[in-house]
Amino acid sequence: MAQEQEQKVYDALAGLGIAYARREHPPVFTVDEAACHWVGIPGAHCKNLFLRNKKGNHHYLAVAECSKRVDLKALAKLFHDDRLSFASDERMMRYLGLQPGAVSPFGLLQDEKREVIVVLDEDLKTAEAVSFHPNVNTATLTIAYADLEKFLAWRGNPIRRIRL
Repeated sequence: MAQEQEQKVYDALAGLGIAYARREHPPVFTVDEAACHWVGIPGAHCKNLFLRNKKGNHHYLAVAECSKRVDLKALAKLFHDDRLSFASDERMMRYLGLQPGAVSPFGLLQDEKREVIVVLDEDLKTAEAVSFHPNVNTATLTIAYADLEKFLAWRGNPIRRIRL
């Protein structure tokens, strides 16, 4: 399953003409664990938070530079939604087809109904390149920020660009 999910990323990027650099590393589950493997990888290293509202009828993928603090209370207020929290592993699998530690915008490939709302930190647009897991937590892909925008537009999920 994981190899299949990873291959979907490479197929999508190839179909969109998006170049990438790939680096393998041991499995990582948090930004702190991944940081030591990012040495020499250019660009902004991103954290990706899969969130749900209290009712469980709205799901968000918050994407920000790894050092940024994401205030869930402020996000909920901004979106006129009730309390936000991290989605369960089961929800992550249902909406993004991903295991914990592998969350990235590439998981949107599984969201056929385009239900997940992408929350993209506006500060990322100043980065020449951004890095994400390719739906597995044993590698990191680096793509141009413009290509992230291209990928997101192609996927068609709702996007909210805000400064986190």
